[in-house]
Amino acid sequence: MSARLKLLVSEAWRSLGANLSTTVAATMTVLISMFLLGLFIGFGTWMDSWSTHVKSELLVKIYFAPHATIQEKNTLARQLQQNQYVLQNGVKYVSKEAGLADMKRRFPALVEGLAYNPLPDSLQVKPKRGEDIDKLYAAIVKPKLPPGVAKVEDAKQKSHAILRVAHYIDVFFILAAGVLLIASVLLISNTIRLSIFSRRREIEVMKLVGATNWFVRGPFMLEGVFCGLAGALLAIFFLVIGKAAVLPAIVPRLTNDPDVHSWGFPLISLVVLLFGLGVGAFGSGLTMRRFLKV
Repeated sequence: MSARLKLLVSEAWRSLGANLSTTVAATMTVLISMFLLGLFIGFGTWMDSWSTHVKSELLVKIYFAPHATIQEKNTLARQLQQNQYVLQNGVKYVSKEAGLADMKRRFPALVEGLAYNPLPDSLQVKPKRGEDIDKLYAAIVKPKLPPGVAKVEDAKQKSHAILRVAHYIDVFFILAAGVLLIASVLLISNTIRLSIFSRRREIEVMKLVGATNWFVRGPFMLEGVFCGLAGALLAIFFLVIGKAAVLPAIVPRLTNDPDVHSWGFPLISLVVLLFGLGVGAFGSGLTMRRFLKV
């Protein structure tokens, strides 16, 4: 490290210590906002992965009437396989015997003691995209049910409700992180502003003896960067603690599907660190632009 850079760093540290209360407030605000940002990225990417998984599992179930003939079942299956909204090889025939066996496996208490099999034969139809399930359902039931079909069900109400809740949670985290990011920039700006005010005579002397604009501005820029960096590192520290202490107890209760996951923690930490540095640098630059005329 060159002597000039050491001097800039020491001046920045000295100024931060002189305005300790505002420095701590700015750093803590960055900490909270970066912690929430890390939570949002982790939770948001997990929810996006989970919603993709949910949409991939959406089905339209077609239940046949007891009097439906084999020809009616085969004809409907062929027509559905040619439907533009149906996934290739996405039509599966489920006999009443197979349906009962699946119910026994998944919900044994519900079928215990049944005297007969009440389930009908059915078709399970998977849409090409989860978003196409409404169109697929409409294509099947309109203008009327196909011959031999007693009932058609889809999971659109359940899936729409789940995805709507996920959307509301994402919006809440975005708004909360945005408010705290703005508060972080303002507090860092206020810290730099106080530092500029307390050193205004020193700045005048430095300019009189020929100090460059870069040498005058450097310590103030470093102050903001140090606040942002410290807040981001503390946020990553608490995210590590939360990841080790909380996630193992929560995630297994939500889902065990291996294809549902969030971004990797190193990537989330890198984003948090870059945002912390960016907030600090932006807050410093904003203040110097307005209050430091050199």
